[in-house]
Amino acid sequence: MTSSKDQGKPPLLTVFGISKQFGGAQALHDVGLQLFPAEVVALIGENGAGKSTLMKILGGILNPDAGTIQMDGVPVRLQNPAQAMKLGISLIHQELNLADNLSIEANLFLGREMTWGGPLGLANRRAMEARSASLLDRVGLGFSPKERLANLTLGQKQLVEIARSLSLDARILIMDEPTSSLAQRESERLLQVIRELRQDGVCVVFISHRLREVEAIADRVIGLRDGKNAGELSRMEINYPAMVKMMVGRDVKLKRHQPILPKIPGLPPALKVVKLRHATSKGEGVSLEIQPGELIGMAGLVGAGRTEFAETLFGIRQRVSGEIHLTGKPIKIRRPADAIAHGMALVPEDRRHHGLILADTIRGNIALPNLDTLHKGKILNFKAIKSTAQKGVAALRIRTTGISKQAGQLSGGNQQKVVLYKWLFRKPALLILDEPTRGVDVGAKEEIYDLMRQLTDKGVAILMISSDLEEILQLSDRVLVMHENKMVGALDRDQLSEESIMRLATGANS
Repeated sequence: MTSSKDQGKPPLLTVFGISKQFGGAQALHDVGLQLFPAEVVALIGENGAGKSTLMKILGGILNPDAGTIQMDGVPVRLQNPAQAMKLGISLIHQELNLADNLSIEANLFLGREMTWGGPLGLANRRAMEARSASLLDRVGLGFSPKERLANLTLGQKQLVEIARSLSLDARILIMDEPTSSLAQRESERLLQVIRELRQDGVCVVFISHRLREVEAIADRVIGLRDGKNAGELSRMEINYPAMVKMMVGRDVKLKRHQPILPKIPGLPPALKVVKLRHATSKGEGVSLEIQPGELIGMAGLVGAGRTEFAETLFGIRQRVSGEIHLTGKPIKIRRPADAIAHGMALVPEDRRHHGLILADTIRGNIALPNLDTLHKGKILNFKAIKSTAQKGVAALRIRTTGISKQAGQLSGGNQQKVVLYKWLFRKPALLILDEPTRGVDVGAKEEIYDLMRQLTDKGVAILMISSDLEEILQLSDRVLVMHENKMVGALDRDQLSEESIMRLATGANS
């Protein structure tokens, strides 16, 4: 891969001395970069390093406190997203900005509908449907443009967001964690789309914590650390250890999980599920067992039904049939409160909509599911609430100016840590993790992995749903695979490989 920079072409965009402060926190300090046509530039850094802040400035969402931005050598002021888009800069946000109540087609063209009839401005439904179908085909999403967005999974919505940006014919396309909700096959399709865009002369800025993908796709890598430039790697210099060291300033070695299985003979399973079905289940339903101290990975493609199963188990979705047993005893779960009362906890896939109250503080979010233990008599114990939140921030190394900061102002990875800790405080017997390290940097990811190992060492059973095969292979004692809303296979640790998982996930063994 040879970038336009290597060919001596002038830059599309140049940034000098960009700085940005939020309250007392310096998000960016004297940051600079150049972007050239027909190249893929990966921007990497730990959570809170300033990546999303920098991209929001380039997308016209935020204004810098200092610095200069040039487009084609001419200074520009990006006052709003519309101005950035007019100049050819399109930003795909890490957290989706879509309307669930509208169709896919309406989301793709919201605010810039195709029209006919001159001054009448009538919507050209036929043209929009044809263009929508073409865009959906390009990202490999097999839905009708008329499908209501609410019927799609989070990963499928991510592909719609990407299709919408492709419709803008951008010169610079910024993708902030575009594969974080995608399984391997969907991620591979997206990487192919990026290659095609590069061939068409587009500059793609690729922000990702999946460093193997960065290694596969990037022409250059630019690192940020603590809001400052941390270095740059050319194509020949890009490798996993070099990227990790540039991000965190030290070597980080991801350790392979050594399973610690229960040693007590005859111990009942921590969780036993027998033919559990919800409204869209197929076949006889899902059956599984998890022993105390066991970490079970659940793999499958986007839309395979893994999240729906977890939501049924936790009482979010209505159970149609089937049995649930905890520690050998049958239980009834009709709502999440029942699951929580029985010692279950769920870290959801979509943390912003289902895991946090973004307008509330870190302290408030951590306290909310634990109010039954944080009180004196009938009065809340604010001293205990404060202490609990402070312990959580310290234990999970949540990067924040204080526990009174709004959760919505945290980076994605730090938001995930808040969601994790609010449940860990309850010391659950069964922890369900749906995409536990989505949008989390490599250093924080290892911290979360260590925490999961500590929990299993203490006898906690973990069901981990993940689209990251490397994560599945590294952590799982066993792997269950779903395909089209049914369980299609189980793999012991000595059977685990990417090939064996994908064979089941794609229905090859069905």
